[in-house]
Amino acid sequence: MDLRHLPARADDGAIHVVVESPRGATVKLKYDPELGVMTVARALPLGLAYPYDWGFVPGTCAADGDPVDALIAWDAASFPGTVVRCRAIGVVKLEQDRKGGGGRIRNDRIILLPVKYERGAPVHDVCDLPERLREEIAQFFLMTAVFGRRNPAVLGWGGAAEAERLVDGTRDDAGRSAPPARGKAGVRTRRPRPARR
Repeated sequence: MDLRHLPARADDGAIHVVVESPRGATVKLKYDPELGVMTVARALPLGLAYPYDWGFVPGTCAADGDPVDALIAWDAASFPGTVVRCRAIGVVKLEQDRKGGGGRIRNDRIILLPVKYERGAPVHDVCDLPERLREEIAQFFLMTAVFGRRNPAVLGWGGAAEAERLVDGTRDDAGRSAPPARGKAGVRTRRPRPARR
């Protein structure tokens, strides 16, 4: 099974995130759909490690041609290949050089919390996080690419609603045509489909 083709959302509207590099990893792992496993993309610069689980939202295709990047901002670590049901709290707006030249391209990263994470219950938007933490997350994204040729720049932050729009606007799975509606506890849920006759 190709993990990229899992649905972007669960039936209750939660966002699926496939973990590539877990919290504490000092190498960037990347899903290789041809092999069906995680592979080592590169080592991070000395002294850097992923502060949180890092991966992607399956069933999406971002402006750079890859699935939407995702950071699960919790104090636990999972494992590569794990699918975590999450809720979006914000987005880091990032721009970088296109592969092979030809101008700049957006490569935004959504920030999420697991649906089943009681310590994160008070956090509904990235604005609920300390400003210093937001600054450190943004700097982490820049520092991991410091030796690359993509020249990334952070353009700012967007809140939970903007992150939700990013996910839904990039969906290439079967649920794209039916935009989610709000359900209990602020989690988006899919609109009911009419019964077949």
